[in-house]
Amino acid sequence: MTDIESNPDLLPALDVIKQDDGRSCVKLSGNWNLRNLSLAPYLQKLLRLHGANKALCWDIRAIDMLDNGTALMLWQAWGEQQPGDLQLKPEHQHLFERWQAQQLPDEEPGQSRSSLIANTLYQLIFGFWIQLLSIVTLLGQLILDVVYLLRSPGEIPWSEISISIYDAGVRALGITALVGFLIGVVLSYLSALQLKMFGAEIYIIDILGLSIIRELGPLLAAILVAGRSGSAMTAQIGIMRVTEELDALSAMGISHSVRLILPRVAGLTIVMPLLSLWTNAAALLGGMYSAQNTLDIGYRQFFFKLPDVVPLANVFIGLGKSAVFGLMIALIACHFGFRILPNTESLGNETTNSVVTAITVVIMIDAAFAILFMGVGMP
Repeated sequence: MTDIESNPDLLPALDVIKQDDGRSCVKLSGNWNLRNLSLAPYLQKLLRLHGANKALCWDIRAIDMLDNGTALMLWQAWGEQQPGDLQLKPEHQHLFERWQAQQLPDEEPGQSRSSLIANTLYQLIFGFWIQLLSIVTLLGQLILDVVYLLRSPGEIPWSEISISIYDAGVRALGITALVGFLIGVVLSYLSALQLKMFGAEIYIIDILGLSIIRELGPLLAAILVAGRSGSAMTAQIGIMRVTEELDALSAMGISHSVRLILPRVAGLTIVMPLLSLWTNAAALLGGMYSAQNTLDIGYRQFFFKLPDVVPLANVFIGLGKSAVFGLMIALIACHFGFRILPNTESLGNETTNSVVTAITVVIMIDAAFAILFMGVGMP
């Protein structure tokens, strides 16, 4: 039998000896395991005391047994690095190499807060530029596809376009009408409270007509479509990525742009102005209902005075911006859909990014239209 087998409980020992060259050396012997160290707690204090002295050399070749926990204690006592003069058995070397490999690299020296802020800002700007460039590239490919389909009308994906119109338009009629009606009621009620104070109840028609037809109707419809249909488009393309349907289409030589992007963009661009008109009508009905109850303005009076106070140009402005809203929502939804990686986490993240980006872009475009057409369509 070996010494280890015959003496499994041999207590650990720590001795400081003088070498021939005059240097002090810490020599460890015995069985260094957690069980034995718990019986001799003073050794842990000695390890930390001697480990802080970098001038000492260490000789642990006399250790018969060394487990992982005790090796970690030695490593921490040495300041998480091997001493410059260390003598040990080859079979114990891998224990310390493991901790050395897991040691995290030190932070870059001189990394100030201002440089961190500048680096973060640079990454944000660079990421925004990459996203914008990708969407512009997608729009350019879409234009090329339109030119190709005009030359080859038989290749136009009519069925996909009609499905997109149905999904994004017909199935959204209920929610857009409900939200539009409620917004009309709220806007009319709040305006009536203020107009009563000045005896200007008749101007409720001007307020509702201009605000709903020119701004609120198209904007509400676009936000609802971005949250409902835009997220659905992104998720559909993402699921095709996860299930490798996109790879199958590429293997069969079917263009992603013609079969997936163009139908969605065309369908949403066509249906958004119609949804805007539908939302306008529902909101005006809600406004008329509230005005009749709060200000005693009849439906007939409201209906016949509305064309006089709201010029026709406001209707065309609303329809024009709605078409742009539909185009951008579909482009953004497809862009983020193709960015999805084949895993569920990426699917959720990119769908959320698609909705947030689409709503933000819709509001930015609405602000641009308001500035560009500031003096157009005013009575």
